[in-house]
Amino acid sequence: MRLASANRGIWKASELQRLLAERGLVISAGKMSHLWSGQPVSLKLDDPDVICVVLGCPIDELLIPEPDQGPPAGARRAARGRYGFGGAADASCAASPGRSFPATGLNDGGMSDGGA
Repeated sequence: MRLASANRGIWKASELQRLLAERGLVISAGKMSHLWSGQPVSLKLDDPDVICVVLGCPIDELLIPEPDQGPPAGARRAARGRYGFGGAADASCAASPGRSFPATGLNDGGMSDGGA
């Protein structure tokens, strides 16, 4: 983001922060510092759209793929199983005795009459 800003004559994070606020995106000084340094902690999915409008740049000028920065392959596999995306952990998602679902038709396989 710093390079995209500099290419448009914006040299200070505070200047970009002010321009973003004018467009409705209010960012704290701490979050702005992380964005400016290229290491944001988090970002809402709508934020890059506003940033691109303010800077007049395409999204790919802000987002640079870093394929080697993800967790090791084994960690991804473990997380998939742990969160119900395959493997033995999926059995834990099934209904257990004494546990009920809300009245949305889930208990009867989705065959609810909708309360009619």
